[in-house]
Amino acid sequence: MKYRINLLILALILTVGGFAQPAGLFQNPEPPREEGQRSVLQLAVDPIPTVRVGFIGLGNRGSGAVGRYTFIEGVEIKALCDLDADKVKRSQKTLTDKGLKPADEYVGEDAWKELCRRKDIDLVYICTDWLHHTPMAVYAMQQGKHVAIEVPAATTIEECWQLVNTAEKTQRHCMMLENTCYDFFELNTLNMAQQGLFGNIVHGEGAYIHDLRSSNFQPGAYWDMWRLKFNTAHTGNPYPTHGLGPICQVMNIHRGDKMNYLVSVSSDQFGMTEYAKNKFGENSPQAKQEYKLGDMNTTIIKTEKGRTIMIQHDVTSPRPYSRLHTISGTKGFFQKYPSELIALEPNAHGFLPKAKIDSLMSRYEHPFIKEIGEFAKKVGGHGGMDFIMDYRLIYCLRNGLPLDQDVYDAAEWSCLVELSEQSVLNGGMPVKIPDFTRGDWNKLNGLKFAH
Repeated sequence: MKYRINLLILALILTVGGFAQPAGLFQNPEPPREEGQRSVLQLAVDPIPTVRVGFIGLGNRGSGAVGRYTFIEGVEIKALCDLDADKVKRSQKTLTDKGLKPADEYVGEDAWKELCRRKDIDLVYICTDWLHHTPMAVYAMQQGKHVAIEVPAATTIEECWQLVNTAEKTQRHCMMLENTCYDFFELNTLNMAQQGLFGNIVHGEGAYIHDLRSSNFQPGAYWDMWRLKFNTAHTGNPYPTHGLGPICQVMNIHRGDKMNYLVSVSSDQFGMTEYAKNKFGENSPQAKQEYKLGDMNTTIIKTEKGRTIMIQHDVTSPRPYSRLHTISGTKGFFQKYPSELIALEPNAHGFLPKAKIDSLMSRYEHPFIKEIGEFAKKVGGHGGMDFIMDYRLIYCLRNGLPLDQDVYDAAEWSCLVELSEQSVLNGGMPVKIPDFTRGDWNKLNGLKFAH
């Protein structure tokens, strides 16, 4: 009987690539690095004293970025591009109202390519719909430009590899604009974790829970209703990076650990149909439309070093906003949403009083916040974290330093879009997460920000 049980265990567990994987693991191949490609870990390029920027996509995110960039020293906004001429004019007014030189204007379906081909642009900043992120970033890098891409950077595994391969071929920076990594609580607790306050990190939880039903159905909220169309066609977690990014930084993903595989399940879809019936009527096209995105998706990830991560996505339920930023270690725990909470040994059964938490936040205040935090709050952008993100990007380019986030982060955090859908469509089957560094995941000893 014991022999039979051991055979069963052996049949259920496969050891592939040095870690235990569940039987039936859905494989995602890792193509070899082609001749002429080189790793971009810790990529640094020559300093750019004045960073010349072109913006593509001037909706909510893009227009906000243009406004923030008017506050950053060492920046020249050279070009503005959008399908909508009025949006270009509005961002142009942002520049002229600040007494800055007007930027060149690009309007039309392929105008962005002309912007990317300009010789006097160093950085292309992309804030379009998701499906255009990777094609634009790849083209811009091929034209010799560094790129910054809104989240997610890619929506398929193929696109993730396109970003990695192009960055490695061109030796250009490719940063995903994951602003949550620069939120004040996230930065301070990252600093605490890096200094050992929470011991060995064991588990993390992140989420994007945001009621977007009215925006999804509102014409003009998203160009060509792109977000609604994506949620109609896909399931899984289409927007994982806000919750995942800060956790991956705490866990040193591809800087000493890596994500190995995931399992993902989704609830059925209820919220979109019910909302459409109430707003447009029982027999409306919106109410009769099939929406594939489940209301709540939960994805569980296992890492090489034995850690676990839970990531959730829900944009169709009447719930308060939450990113559920949670880290659990062998010496303590912290969590954000709805409150900022910390618990530490030897009394970790209860949360620390607010005064003690405030004291820790002051003691472990992250260097970025010390340097630019108060000014960032005045400029704004999700309480200042957007400005810190933009400031750091320009600071690193001007000083020839590696960026805080690299193309491997962009690929790792974005790959959940397709991988979670693969798992959901196959009954929660385990899915392998590619190693986009191609074996270099443990060459760096922890996350270190350049100065």
